[in-house]
Amino acid sequence: MKFRQEEELVDFRRKKSSPLPPLLIDGRRVEIVHHFTFLGSTICNNLKSELNIDTIVKKAQQRLYFLRRLRSFCLTTQIMLTFYRAAIEIILTFSITIWFGSITVKENLRLNRVVTTASRIFGRDLPLKSLHQQRLLGRASLIS
Repeated sequence: MKFRQEEELVDFRRKKSSPLPPLLIDGRRVEIVHHFTFLGSTICNNLKSELNIDTIVKKAQQRLYFLRRLRSFCLTTQIMLTFYRAAIEIILTFSITIWFGSITVKENLRLNRVVTTASRIFGRDLPLKSLHQQRLLGRASLIS
């Protein structure tokens, strides 16, 4: 297994008037990047979630194709719902407790469009906001 020679660094300064001097860790230069993917979530140096939402929506839309195929085979709603939860909802809700509170209205509409499309496929309401609230309550109950 070969490791990359350079590490990555995200610059979170508000005023980026001058470039940062090179940062060295163990004699290796740390590369400055605009965004990177960490544990499946895309993190940008401006801390906006647009790139992360783009990735999430793209993955979810690709899997909607398979949900449509399941419907064409006349499978039961329960089987399609199980597939939706296992293949699509898991993508939409991965680390939702972290990023959902900071997304814009436009990003929320994009996510809800995927959920609405899935709910039309098998005729069942699937609200995304209630999933966020359920996950938050679940995390909060683990704290005490």
